[in-house]
Amino acid sequence: MTGTYPYPTQAVILAGGQGSRLRPYTDDRPKPMVEIPGTGTPIIGHQLAWLAAEGVTDAVVSCGHLAEVLREWLVSARLPLRVTTVVEPEPLGRGGGLRFAAASLPHPDRPWYAANGDIWTRFSLREMAAFHDERGATATLALARPRIPWGAVETDEFGHVLDFVEAPPSPYLINAGVYVFSPEFAELLPERGDHERTTFPRLARERRLAGFPLPQGAYWRAIDTAKDLTEAAKELKGLSG
Repeated sequence: MTGTYPYPTQAVILAGGQGSRLRPYTDDRPKPMVEIPGTGTPIIGHQLAWLAAEGVTDAVVSCGHLAEVLREWLVSARLPLRVTTVVEPEPLGRGGGLRFAAASLPHPDRPWYAANGDIWTRFSLREMAAFHDERGATATLALARPRIPWGAVETDEFGHVLDFVEAPPSPYLINAGVYVFSPEFAELLPERGDHERTTFPRLARERRLAGFPLPQGAYWRAIDTAKDLTEAAKELKGLSG
């Protein structure tokens, strides 16, 4: 990679969502504070450990719903990196919130990572940063191929059922909620609103937006519902077994 600092050492975690689909777990805590069963650690704890293992030394956590619960945990926990918390003075939307949080990064002239606060994943962020740099991108998003939550039916051209496939991989790649941004990206974000409807489409038209497919076998799961927590616990046993 180019530059004096080859890999980002700073990151933003967007942790302000209400997590309404995870109730009752989120009745008394923000979504990133929900624990992965069997680990004794909240989602954000796993994220911070992963970021630190990938060379991140400073993280800005954007808080919202029940921010004081998250802040109290961050103060009391033994964290592997420096953490700053920010709270939007008013709802700014996803893009505005990201811009607001980025203003607290310690090195605005260097690249940075960002992640949604409900993602539990493990893959090489350094490989993603190298991918970003090689393509000269302004922004790079990780791409996942999740499993469809329903069984699929295979048929032939005559309509005969050939097979049943339980939870097959999706034929489409999706935004995995993990990003690498060049320093100039923050200035392109809206002060209020959704960057996925404004900034990302603009960068895509200009061929400045890259997509990094998660490596084969990389673990990725978005924690949106109670079922996701159950599945994550099962997958954890499989990974450690």
